[in-house]
Amino acid sequence: MKKIFDQLNLFNQCKKYGLPIWQCPQFLFLIMGIIIILSSLLTYAIGNRYIEDPLLVALLVIIISVVLLIIASTITRNFETLAETNRMKSEFVSIVSHQLRSPLSNLKWVIEILMSGKVCPVAEEQIEYIQILRENSKRMDELVSDLLTVSRIEQNRLPLQEEKTSLKKLVVKIINETEILAKASNVEIEFSFDDEMPEIVFDPSQVKLAIANLVENAVRYAKTKGLVKVRLKKQKNNLCLEVEDNGVGIPEKDQKYIFQKFFRSENAKKHQTEGSGLGLYIAKSIIEKSGGKMGFYSKENKGSTFWLTLPIK
Repeated sequence: MKKIFDQLNLFNQCKKYGLPIWQCPQFLFLIMGIIIILSSLLTYAIGNRYIEDPLLVALLVIIISVVLLIIASTITRNFETLAETNRMKSEFVSIVSHQLRSPLSNLKWVIEILMSGKVCPVAEEQIEYIQILRENSKRMDELVSDLLTVSRIEQNRLPLQEEKTSLKKLVVKIINETEILAKASNVEIEFSFDDEMPEIVFDPSQVKLAIANLVENAVRYAKTKGLVKVRLKKQKNNLCLEVEDNGVGIPEKDQKYIFQKFFRSENAKKHQTEGSGLGLYIAKSIIEKSGGKMGFYSKENKGSTFWLTLPIK
């Protein structure tokens, strides 16, 4: 009996699939049921007006209702299969990501021990190979972390530890941490901001992940001797952050896909072979979950400007 009630409970079913109620198959079936009832009543009213035989009217209503019910049932079942497949995929990604973290942590620990020379002396020609191991283990760790974050977003389980803090200080910290990459890429980062920036409520660790992704992307895709402009300003009831670069830009045909998972435009692949295509999806999801918005405007071979807003609470 409890199982039957659980299946009838829309909120439980939607929670199970990690979907908002208006995207849930059971909610769709409910809406289609209402449409079927209205269609039956409309058919009866029209039939009663133009057909004299009441039995023929009743038969027509039954036939139309049965056909619509079969269609609704088929569509709902297909949507339910897709939702269940998506849920299983998210669970699989989550489990695999968790399982990979432990061996990766052990690998990083072993590499650091070898680099330190505590186990045995390391020859100079061996250090280069160990450095390659370190870089690749770091990339693997970043990919696993991104996959785990995506899984949490899809299952609506991304935790937000909100606190009142300074967005300006967070941006300064991110820029300082990106300076090494910027110098290596021969890129200059400029930061400008309005006076008297208020503190706002957000999760510093999650929002840092989103902003760092925008700044690092701008540096990676900037031209040689490039310039990245970071601007923070107050707009009505929001703080607005813009990250502008003079890099490769995004082709117009690719712009509608830019926030999709695993998507990377062709010119970006040519410029930077590394990348999973998850960063912008994660960044946008974090900002929207924090009550803000994210977007961009870009011209191919001219550069891009990504912007985000966070509400002043």
